[in-house]
Amino acid sequence: MKISVELTLTPLQNEFEEAIISFIQKLRASNLTVLENPLSTQVYGDYDTVMQLITLELKNTFELVEHGLLFMKIVKSDRSDYEPNF
Repeated sequence: MKISVELTLTPLQNEFEEAIISFIQKLRASNLTVLENPLSTQVYGDYDTVMQLITLELKNTFELVEHGLLFMKIVKSDRSDYEPNF
């Protein structure tokens, strides 16, 4: 099953850039479709593959920060080709 996931990682501390950059670089290095904007990162692909990647890399990221928060939205379909028609 294909899914689309929107992630917003928010470390709750002053020193956070390295952790966020590392997290995004690990997502980019996967064979999944990854799109970014200033507010979030979207990951598209097979459910099991996407969720395994997020689980692993989120754990690694949380080990780098004292306090962190992840907002995640999941849609059951691959929406990577979405273009607004208005």
